[in-house]
Amino acid sequence: MTGASKGKRPANIIYGVDDKLPLVAALPVVLQQVIFLSLDLIFPILIVQSFLGSSQLAQSFVSLTMLAMGAGTILQACNKGTVGSGLYCPQETGALYYPASLLAVQKGGFPLLMGMTVFVGIAEICLAKVIHKLRVLFPAELTGLVVVMLGITLIPVSISFVSGSDLHGGPVDIRALQVGFLTLSLIIALDVWGKGAFRQYSIIVGIVSGYIFSYLAGVLTEEEFQSVVAAPMLALPDVSHIGWAFDWELVVPFFIAFLCSTLKTIGNVTVCQKADDLEWKRLNMRSAEGGLIAEGVSNLLAGLIGGMGQNSSAGGIGLAIASGVTSRYVGFIVGGAFVVLAFLPKISVLFTIMPKPVIGALLTVGVVFIIVTGMQILLARMLDTRKTFVIGLSLIFGLSVDILPVLYTNVPADMKVVFASSFSVATVVAISLNLLFRLGVAKTQSMELEPGKATADTIFDFLEQAGSSWGARREIVARAVAALNEFIESAAALALVDGSVKVAAVFDEYNLDIHVYYHGREMDFPATRPSPAELLEDDQAFVRLSGYMMRKYADKIQTDSDNGLLHVKFHFEH
Repeated sequence: MTGASKGKRPANIIYGVDDKLPLVAALPVVLQQVIFLSLDLIFPILIVQSFLGSSQLAQSFVSLTMLAMGAGTILQACNKGTVGSGLYCPQETGALYYPASLLAVQKGGFPLLMGMTVFVGIAEICLAKVIHKLRVLFPAELTGLVVVMLGITLIPVSISFVSGSDLHGGPVDIRALQVGFLTLSLIIALDVWGKGAFRQYSIIVGIVSGYIFSYLAGVLTEEEFQSVVAAPMLALPDVSHIGWAFDWELVVPFFIAFLCSTLKTIGNVTVCQKADDLEWKRLNMRSAEGGLIAEGVSNLLAGLIGGMGQNSSAGGIGLAIASGVTSRYVGFIVGGAFVVLAFLPKISVLFTIMPKPVIGALLTVGVVFIIVTGMQILLARMLDTRKTFVIGLSLIFGLSVDILPVLYTNVPADMKVVFASSFSVATVVAISLNLLFRLGVAKTQSMELEPGKATADTIFDFLEQAGSSWGARREIVARAVAALNEFIESAAALALVDGSVKVAAVFDEYNLDIHVYYHGREMDFPATRPSPAELLEDDQAFVRLSGYMMRKYADKIQTDSDNGLLHVKFHFEH
């Protein structure tokens, strides 16, 4: 069963989800994907550097992480059985796992990191079958907040690397600062003003230029270049760092990371399905569950073989859509490429010698998009006072960890890991407040309207208040307002209703339903617009025109009657 429905293919998609590409078309797409996804390999390098590990450890950690990425990407492309989304949904070394992984390495070394990554994989596999029931407890605004906080936690690292300083306020290395500034400026300039291939490959151009700048400035030495030359072309990754340990204190930060990763993957699968089908209406949950299981297996494998935690790549999916190639068969090739690269030490060494200011420049660009993406997720939802407090208080308490760390010096020892990062604190506070503030929020809100007396403002205020309390998407609520307003205006103008109209709005994370109950004449909701001639000649054509407009606003309209009471249900996919 494929992850995408057999709907109408959008014009911008050249090769759809089940299309096989000719080799000549596949190669540039695969090359671009591999290079793009490789950029996130800076996170395992950062983990090793924080541990003061050797270059050999960094090389092995990167290689084994690539192996897990490749296997996960291949599994995602599968559409048979329970594993795999059946889509091109590539895996990457997720920044979401960086804070928790850093805590694990600092507390118990790589065996603890490996053990907690295994825990994450098992937990995600188990959660896959029930996530649709729990998603309502973790709405999109929480995901947006978590993404924003993730970006904020990476700011000190990115700026310190760009400046050649350290996280403890050490002196600025002028040479490193020059390299970091030049690399960052070049990437931004190509993204903003570049044309064609220069803009498309701005990151790659920035990396290559960054290596050159570093060598010319003396930040990258001849010995480091020689290490790439000296590395064997083909070899098995070193697995001497592999071991497994478990610490209950780290369950919370890793649980937060994998929960955010899970919600992100559901979103990515949704994007994949929508991109391939103009007639897409609803998330294929089988595909989403298969994608989560594939990601869980990828994390399980990463923990067992000595790699870092994985999650699906929104950037890789966006790049695929932009190129017009969403074929899942690309996933097999990209995944296979990473499996091969894992056994090519020269490639791994090339990543491990990447100068800190170049890493800092790349990380700064990534942080920009992470924070803005999180803000877009937040701002896409309507926020009432409750949700405003959830987001605002979570940000305040999260940032307080970095601004006033003295506040948390006396927390119980078994809770210190939770308060060790602003990311963990903000997420825990957000989840807790969201659960608390959900008390008293009704899933159904109702009102009564008098056609001819009710105003558009009345309808707007009703759904605006309801949508804000639910945290609904603004676009969905706006469509619901338009549909209900059109119904009430038509009912008044065409005398369709005898008496008042009762309205009930029902919401969950997946659906917004507007139920309308009234006595009177049944309204028609045609799929086609009445012609100008029909509007001139047929008195009922205006009724059909109104019904047609309402059908355009709603994803689905259902009608029925019971003892003369007419019922219209406007359904909106959320």
